[in-house]
Parts: sequence; structure tokens; C-alpha cells
Amino acid sequence: MNTALAASDMSPGAMVQIPGGTFTMGSEQFYPEERPLRRVKVDPFRIDATPVTNAQFAAFIAATGYRTLAEIAPDPRLYPGLDPALAMAGSSVFTKPTMPVPLDDHTNWWAFVPGADWRHPTGPDSTIDGLMDHPVVHVAFEDAEAYAKWAGKALPTEAEWEFAARGGLEGSEYAWGDELAPGGAILANHWHGLFPFASTKADGNYRTTAVGAFPPNGYGLSDMIGNVWEWTRDWYGTGTPAKPKGSCCVAANPRGATLRESLDPAALEVPIGRKVLKGGSHLCAVNYCQRYRPAARHPQPVDTATSHIGFRCIVRGG
Repeated sequence: MNTALAASDMSPGAMVQIPGGTFTMGSEQFYPEERPLRRVKVDPFRIDATPVTNAQFAAFIAATGYRTLAEIAPDPRLYPGLDPALAMAGSSVFTKPTMPVPLDDHTNWWAFVPGADWRHPTGPDSTIDGLMDHPVVHVAFEDAEAYAKWAGKALPTEAEWEFAARGGLEGSEYAWGDELAPGGAILANHWHGLFPFASTKADGNYRTTAVGAFPPNGYGLSDMIGNVWEWTRDWYGTGTPAKPKGSCCVAANPRGATLRESLDPAALEVPIGRKVLKGGSHLCAVNYCQRYRPAARHPQPVDTATSHIGFRCIVRGG
């Protein structure tokens, strides 16, 4: 660990100064969308030491009266083909199957649940009692942006997020080195056992954990890997962003794709932009979605919240 930069305060709301610098972004060992390796430079910034918690988000709601996207029924006119009777407030919730299921169909474990939202993470009868120090979930992109603006902060770019997640390690596949579980140590909240039906965690919990429950990375940041996916401000694209003018080998503060490039080619009838998620979640497993790594990335429609997506904020500048 880079002890000089480690956070002295790991409580929710604490921020860590990241020095900025040049690093190798991406990976060539796992998924195609992480390629190619490229040299990237980011300027200094401060970043939340932990994901935003339920307690922090509740303070935002109390101060502003804000309603999240999951708490508002969608307008059927924006979704061609949607039965108006199905236009209900709610969000997507992971439900563990009782037996093995094909891994090529996520509907085997994901379902839209009316009444699920940040206060009711698994459905209308659930609560966040006892979960105030867990990451807030069921936040869509605009919800994360609204919180960041209220807090006087911003959402990180993909490059800023990845630089911070690496914790000063250059070229390592994981935030702590090149082994998922060095010496058998579990260093992040990810799935143990065969996803999605067999969780072998000793405490039986296969959802979120309290922030800071696992060791911080070399910059003193908690849960950059696992627990919840985290929103970034960048539109998702599969190509490498163009280098700024005057740059030969290093892309300075890249900003990803365009809104048009981010659209899902399989769903152009509903042109919803997709942002980059980073970090993986408690549902990433050895046998499915090995995205518990700094280079990992995933496209998420901006209007879609789930039970495994959260966020953290930054403040740019040294």
C-alpha cells in the first residue's frame, strides 16, 4: 500500500487526494471491451474514500425532497411497445435461483420489481434498517448526478476512476496485485461459489456489505472493487477515444465516447444512452462476469437502476 496516500479517515464522506499522473489503462487478459492497453494521463483530484452510503443519500433526500427515477412511473410514450399497464415505479432486483440456470439469459436472476427503490432494496416490503452504512443502490445515472451536484462534487470519468482504483499499482490485473485471492485472502465483496445459484459465503449474505469491510487499496480507497458497480460520467464505447491534438502517445484526461456511440445497437427503437460502470459488484464470480478489476467496464442505460449499482464522487484539482 502507498501509505503516504492512504486515507486516514475511512468513514463515509471522507475524501482522499489522488496525485494524478500517467498510467496504463485497460487490460488484454479478460474481455474485448477492455482493449487495447493505452497510456493515459489524469490531473489531480479528490475522491470519496467509500461509495455513497444509504445514510449519506438519506441526508440528501431529507435536504432536497428529491425522488429517484425508480420511485417515478415511466412515461410509456418514451418506450415504444411498452404496455401502459406495466409502466410502474420500481427497479431491477437480483433473485438467487434455487438450481443451476443457463448463464446466457440474465432474466434467470434479474427481475423488475414494482416498489423496489433505494429505501426498499429487494422490494416494497424490504427496508434499509441496519443497512445505513451499506452503499446506496437503485440509483440511476441522473440520481447519482443530482447527489453529486448537491454535495458540490462530480462523478469521475472512467480514466479517473480506473487510475484511483489501481491504487498506484502499474499493470496489475487486480487492485491489490495479480492474484484474485493471494494466499486465500478475500479482498473484495464478490460472489463465492457458482453464480447465480450457489453462494458459499459463511454468513449467507450474497448482497452488499458495509463500506470499508475489506482492506483499502494503495490510495486508501475502499470498495473500488466489488460490492457495487459505480457510475462514471463517460458515455460507453468500445473503441479507444481519440487522443487530444498535440498528443503523440498519451491521452490526457480522455472523455470516452459520444451519446450516439453509446446507444445499444440491439435496441435502437428506444435510444437510451449508456454510461460506463466500473468496479464490478457482489455478483461478479469466477464462473461469470470476472469484472472485479480496475480495467473492467460495463455499459448501463442511464434510465436503469438495479440492486447492485451505486456510485462515489470526486472533486477535481490538487
